[in-house]
Amino acid sequence: MDDAPGQNEARVTAPEERQRLLALARACVEAAAAGSPPPEPPVDGAAGREGGAFVTLRVASTGALRGCIGHFQGFGRMGETVARMARSAAVEDPRFPPVRPEEVDALSIEISLLSPMRKADPSDVVPGTHGIYIRSGYMAGTLLPQVAVEQGWDRETFLSHTCLKAGLPPDFWKTGSADVYVYTAEVFGENTGE
Repeated sequence: MDDAPGQNEARVTAPEERQRLLALARACVEAAAAGSPPPEPPVDGAAGREGGAFVTLRVASTGALRGCIGHFQGFGRMGETVARMARSAAVEDPRFPPVRPEEVDALSIEISLLSPMRKADPSDVVPGTHGIYIRSGYMAGTLLPQVAVEQGWDRETFLSHTCLKAGLPPDFWKTGSADVYVYTAEVFGENTGE
């Protein structure tokens, strides 16, 4: 989690590679909902590079969250990470019941490809640019960069909600007792026109 130059910047993925990753995620959600084995992920292009990712499922008609799971380091190649996270978002997010086969067509999928994290001072957080990961002992939580934009949060509100997600008091980030990390994300989805 060093702060090397350029390390905290998400890469830009070509539109056709984004579509491949989204198609992979959708196939994995369909398979998970049906209780079938997942498809074999590709290993070339963007799917072949390493890194962390989150897969978010939403009800397309309302935008309501239906599942979101991610991993900061990933599982080797990005194709494998996206495949695992799509499956997990569909059937393992503890906040929601597993996605049923009849729900899959009504879901929209969003993928967030993550940059490496770096330790930061809370004053360094830029809502809409950074995602936040807060850790104190065994308590930890994260919110993706797009959450601050979607909710209209300023820096302090974003930090407070990340503390709440970690199971900490909302102003715990002010005490200096929590480690604050930031990262960026390349975010794309089925409904973004890309």
